[in-house]
Amino acid sequence: MQNYKHIILFYIIGVEGTNSKGIKETVRALIDLTRAHFFPVWILLFYSGLALAFSNYGEFSKEITFKAILIGLFGFEGGLVLNDYVDRKKDRLDVEDSLTGYWRPFKSRPLPSGRISPDFALTAFFLLSALAGILMFTLPYPNSLYVFLTMLSSCILEYFYQVKRKSQSFPVAQTVGRLDFTLFPAAGYLCYGQPDVPLLLYLLFFYPWTLAHLAVNDFVDTENDRARGIQSIPVLYGMQGTLLWISGFTLLHYLTALLFLKQLGEIAFYGFLPGFLVIGFANYKLLKEKSQKAGLSALFLFHVSIVLYSCSIILDSFL
Repeated sequence: MQNYKHIILFYIIGVEGTNSKGIKETVRALIDLTRAHFFPVWILLFYSGLALAFSNYGEFSKEITFKAILIGLFGFEGGLVLNDYVDRKKDRLDVEDSLTGYWRPFKSRPLPSGRISPDFALTAFFLLSALAGILMFTLPYPNSLYVFLTMLSSCILEYFYQVKRKSQSFPVAQTVGRLDFTLFPAAGYLCYGQPDVPLLLYLLFFYPWTLAHLAVNDFVDTENDRARGIQSIPVLYGMQGTLLWISGFTLLHYLTALLFLKQLGEIAFYGFLPGFLVIGFANYKLLKEKSQKAGLSALFLFHVSIVLYSCSIILDSFL
């Protein structure tokens, strides 16, 4: 009976094998597919938007908080699965796995390796999206509509980014497509708040960060992007152009942060300062060493910065 259950499980997910070792490998593949170890970062980022909305529009709500956390989790994980599904053929051309090891705890891309089938990945995307969508429409109107349209736009932009970057001479995919990530905390804000000036300033603050972060990610993955035929920032502009891109958008991020901080309190100000220093050090390390190892360190520091920003906004909103 136990073996029969295993057979059903593997048939559903499209992975062969009916023993406990096979199940263990399948779970690892799912963790790699969803980059599950990063989910606290995405939840903090999404919730920072909601916390700001609570501060601007009224009292804290346990019910909306619970729903928002699940919407953010399911929505972002669905986007990551969509990323892998759209890029599954290009990912087979990888020649170097440093970035794979950073993003995926078991250091493998499950679709190119055959550990998970494309059909299962697509089903997982629709399931995660459906769960997020159902939760969205339990929010009060018109917030439910705001969040739905924001998350739908994010999915469309993610698909555009994945497709467009394979054929371009100007970084349209990056400058337009990275709005998908920018909209993520906005969706958290709109779970309770309305489109307004603080939300606009949050978007202006976060957008340059996403562009700098993406270029750092692509800096590490330059060899693979060349092998895949992807027109990333390093492929289009070379190492020096990429470093200039990262530094330029980091500087713009600092400037827009000053505008955003006017909407926040003292706690956020002092919380943002270490975030600024962390990103500044990431830029310094990249400019000094110009190596893939430095790029991986810089990528980690960028993620540290977004945790610092998110926690600062949350604490500032409640204290």
